[in-house]
Amino acid sequence: MSQAALQARVRTMRYEADGIVSVELTPLQAGTFPPFDAGAHIDLHLPSGVTRSYSLLNSTDERDRYVLGILSDVKSRGGSRYVHEQLRVGSVLGISAPRNNFALDESAAHSVLIAGGIGITPILCMYRRLRALGHSVQVLYCGRKRSQAAFLAELDALGGVDTHFDDEAGGPPNLKAYLEKQPRDAHVYCCGPAPMLGAFEDACRELGIEHVHLERFSADTTVARADDAGYIVELAQSGKTVEVPAGKTLLETLLEAGIDAEYSCMEGICGACETRVLEGEPDHRDSVLSTAEKASNKVMMICISGCKSGKLVLDL
Repeated sequence: MSQAALQARVRTMRYEADGIVSVELTPLQAGTFPPFDAGAHIDLHLPSGVTRSYSLLNSTDERDRYVLGILSDVKSRGGSRYVHEQLRVGSVLGISAPRNNFALDESAAHSVLIAGGIGITPILCMYRRLRALGHSVQVLYCGRKRSQAAFLAELDALGGVDTHFDDEAGGPPNLKAYLEKQPRDAHVYCCGPAPMLGAFEDACRELGIEHVHLERFSADTTVARADDAGYIVELAQSGKTVEVPAGKTLLETLLEAGIDAEYSCMEGICGACETRVLEGEPDHRDSVLSTAEKASNKVMMICISGCKSGKLVLDL
């Protein structure tokens, strides 16, 4: 399991919208948290035994706190349900240092930030940063209902935000029409539910937008999850060799062999299990690495990816 590098105390919990609470964490001991960049997330190691990743939404200038926005997911596997039903102010949690798979390009002449539902959390952090830098940026915040939209007051205070609510507009947003109005060299970002991300990717492809960034908070179901035929993995650091049988993931095999491998989401979306590949060709099935990163075969997410070459040598 990914290790809790830090100890934090829950300072405040606040209702933000229907089904959404914010959680403010402060260092358990005197001092500050590690710095983070816009788009970063941390792992919460909950007392229930589960570990879940959540995006940071507060200003990157702040070192004395981390703030998260957490949706009570009806399909919760135990993380958000615990936060909403059992977590209390004063609780002490283990957390990871920040990681960033959704990094903001601060050199862009113009940025477009699109959020769907709880996807507003990293987008709000990005917007704060770009406004603080005085950069050109446009935000579109979408949701089914206004009552389910968190942090509207903070966005209104920053200004320049477009909103779209399905019940008021009579249907989902037309992302292609929205993006058509943006400069073609803009860097465009989207975080939201799978259908929205699909529409976003289609629109960017049709419009020829090159600088496209997205983050999923659930696994990409369009990626094949076929079982591997079985393969061999050599571990360079430990000197061990393991055989991954058909129907079992690499991570499961490593853990059963007593290998101390870091992981969190087990769905290929958080990046905690990123591991260097020294030899061999992985079968990439994650939603973290870019197309170019996957083509380079320098790293892989061992929680969900497999092997195409029959053998891998990993830096473990």
